[in-house]
Amino acid sequence: MTFIRELQQLSWLMRLNVVLLTFLFLSITALLWPSWNHNPDLSHGLFMPVLFLLLVYEARQQGPRRYPSANFTTILLTISALVGGLCAMVLAGLFSTSVGWNHTLVIFSLTCGTTLVFFAGLLVLSNEKIRLIPLNWTSLVALGLWLLCAPIPPGTYSRLTLHLQLMVSQHVLTALHLLGVAASRQGNIIELANTSVGVAEACSGVRSLISCIFAGFFFSATLVSRPWARTLIIILAAPLALVMNFLRSLILTLLANRGIDISGSWHDVTGFAVLGVTAAMLGGLALLLEQKQPSPAPSSPVLPAHPPTIMPLSLNLGLIMIMSLGAFFYVNTHPVDQAASPPPALLDILPSRVDGWRVETSTDLYQFSGILETDNLAQRTYHQRRDGVDVVMTVYLAYWEAGKSSVSQVAMHTPDACWPGSGWIAKLNDTPRELLQLPNQNLPMAEARIFQSNGHIQHVWFWHIYNGRPIAYENPYSVTELLRSAWRYGFTRQADQLFVRVSSDLPWDQLMNEPLLIEIFSNLKPLGL
Repeated sequence: MTFIRELQQLSWLMRLNVVLLTFLFLSITALLWPSWNHNPDLSHGLFMPVLFLLLVYEARQQGPRRYPSANFTTILLTISALVGGLCAMVLAGLFSTSVGWNHTLVIFSLTCGTTLVFFAGLLVLSNEKIRLIPLNWTSLVALGLWLLCAPIPPGTYSRLTLHLQLMVSQHVLTALHLLGVAASRQGNIIELANTSVGVAEACSGVRSLISCIFAGFFFSATLVSRPWARTLIIILAAPLALVMNFLRSLILTLLANRGIDISGSWHDVTGFAVLGVTAAMLGGLALLLEQKQPSPAPSSPVLPAHPPTIMPLSLNLGLIMIMSLGAFFYVNTHPVDQAASPPPALLDILPSRVDGWRVETSTDLYQFSGILETDNLAQRTYHQRRDGVDVVMTVYLAYWEAGKSSVSQVAMHTPDACWPGSGWIAKLNDTPRELLQLPNQNLPMAEARIFQSNGHIQHVWFWHIYNGRPIAYENPYSVTELLRSAWRYGFTRQADQLFVRVSSDLPWDQLMNEPLLIEIFSNLKPLGL
């Protein structure tokens, strides 16, 4: 009730700012809620709205109570934070034209912008003439925790998970050797005597790492007050999470080595146990370091009759501009309805019977439909015995109807992004783009890659077709290329897309005269190749 009374004493402009900040709080919660529900790495975010309000309450109840004056520094910080929030909204809007509003890069940009706006709001609300929320460590943590509840941008996430996967698998392998267990490693796959264990993205430790850091900051703001204790809690959070995840991976690997199925209950139970134990250890350490004594209740501030309006007015204008810009981008980037024309029959493009070749049709591609956001997938692998050597060629096709996905979302799943996580190592290729030829057809410029795994070489070529024409490869992890894609392909996603990948252990000049390959590209020609 004290907060309500203090709020009633404020000017109408400040009350309007509080209403707009509350609307921003509800908006960012609604934006992040699907990620919290569907992304296990962000499940701790489900508690964030309540913890945010709790930390704001704690900031008002516990010291220190710092109320800076409206000097040049605070005014500059307020305006800078609002400008930063506006720039983040512009970037998020431009990214959304390429990848959609549900893309992690868009959500992360919006979360960063919202955090900056909250910081500007905190500077205004903590002004010595207003004194609604003090500027202290607890209130700053309340803002910063939003960043730990947002999805990590895809490029950063892929590099982080791949690094953690390889690090965990290497350390587990070392521990197995010390325990006398015979094992070897291929990428993130640990080969045991009777089975193999893969350190997938979900087991890389990202979830426990983010959750533990989140808990460390929260405990530092609620359970301890001395700076050295807060610093120690935060510093120990990440190493503790990594060690606990390593122990979990080692235990699961040892269980698998004994013939126990770890894909079900064991996997889930140990995962939740790691999260619970690491949080409990951090909380217990915080309680041991310091038992914080509550500060005396603050007295009601005496507000001036006419408080300065420079900072409140700046906050008000900034909030209105940011929300208006967000509404503009949302309206203009709404995806269109899917095209009425039926999608092509992809399997009909790939011959099912070929003289001299043995054909295998992949039947498990459906497991990637959720990630790729399309059910129109096809892949056939062709085997041939040539001069005493097995020759293998694989052709993969994926199709998106108009409005189904964006250019950059499709580019997120190229071999550059997906193959390294399966143990393939990208080799240096002097010609990453090649103008390939067939006896009766000149093909559009192809992206060419070379991968190696356990001494086995794969030559890979792929094309991205948008609206019936090949487009230049867009690096999905490059900010500049995403912005260029947004400028080039506009606000809506009105065209269909096709992704074509050919891979083989032979270079192109030894495949180009194969009737099989000629037939496949003849079938693809009406679709843009």
